[in-house]
Amino acid sequence: MNTIYFTIAGTNHWHGSEFLKEGMRVKLAKEPDNKMDSEAIKVEMPGVGQIGYVAAGYRTRIGECYSAGRLYDKFEDNAYGRVLYVLDDGVICKFEKEDDEISF
Repeated sequence: MNTIYFTIAGTNHWHGSEFLKEGMRVKLAKEPDNKMDSEAIKVEMPGVGQIGYVAAGYRTRIGECYSAGRLYDKFEDNAYGRVLYVLDDGVICKFEKEDDEISF
């Protein structure tokens, strides 16, 4: 499988992105009952809770990253990601499928 990247958007609505560092692991959880977007994918961290969402559109997605809609069908309910870059306009992560799970 080719490497899939995604952008964490909206971190400023939760805890900011200053605490995020390269290599940190994040959990992706589908939110099919989300009233704004039925393909919403929230991003969480243990001990912190929700830290943002997978970017859904071209205005919040960075570079070659997948949008939430493109990523939505790549996993069942949960998956994981690894932080690669923390930028001013978002956090770029590498997608890790659920079956690639290691300790969270």
